[in-house]
Amino acid sequence: MIVHSPAARGTAIGDTHPSLRERVYVELRERIIEGEYPAGTRLVEREIADGLRVSRVPVREAMQRLESEGFLSVQPRRGSVVADFGPEDAEHLFDVRENLEGLAARLAARHAGPAQLRDLERLLARARKAAESGRLREAVSLNADFHRQIVELSGNPLLVDLMAPLDSRLRRLFRLTSAQSDGEPMCGAHERLYEAVRDHDEDGAEALARAHVADTRASAARLLSAPGQREQAPEPEQAPEREQTREPEQAREQKQAREPE
Repeated sequence: MIVHSPAARGTAIGDTHPSLRERVYVELRERIIEGEYPAGTRLVEREIADGLRVSRVPVREAMQRLESEGFLSVQPRRGSVVADFGPEDAEHLFDVRENLEGLAARLAARHAGPAQLRDLERLLARARKAAESGRLREAVSLNADFHRQIVELSGNPLLVDLMAPLDSRLRRLFRLTSAQSDGEPMCGAHERLYEAVRDHDEDGAEALARAHVADTRASAARLLSAPGQREQAPEPEQAPEREQTREPEQAREQKQAREPE
């Protein structure tokens, strides 16, 4: 499977700004997280640039950033390919999350104010309603939002910056496991954590956050190890001609015109 053109979405990222580089990065990252580009998909810089109607420079920069964050890998004779996400990747993620999310919960219990707590409560109510209605994908997405809000409630901008790359990986993990997940236990764990934060119980909030991460780790390892659960990588195709060795058509014609007959 080669990703040729994202134009089917009608997305012309060049038509709008924040930062063009950032917009391209977010667009490609979201397509990986949501499974539009499954593991093993080869991303073709030129074709993505054409589809998004931008130059190749922001696409190249976005792909380099995605590679540094573990979303892409460079394979011989294939180029940039969407990286797999398996049990070992989940283990690495949870090793870091357990400590940082425990700290985030402790700080959230220390700093959260009434307005922030109301927002958190409303988010939990939406997640609970989605889970009880069988909309598990929505419930999982809302529960991921809960984790992000707890980090923001910490009031520590350095912690927020450290957790931001993990948030994207966490969302990808939740998407991969959501089909076989039960939203009820996750909602219950989040509601208990919310109560500790609301009561400004710093020790309790940290302990609940760490226990929740440990439970999620075991569940994710089981689901990702199940047969057929991991994303199916497309069959590799023959390597394309190296783009950098191609001469533009106009340059070739000019070169031929100069050559003596």
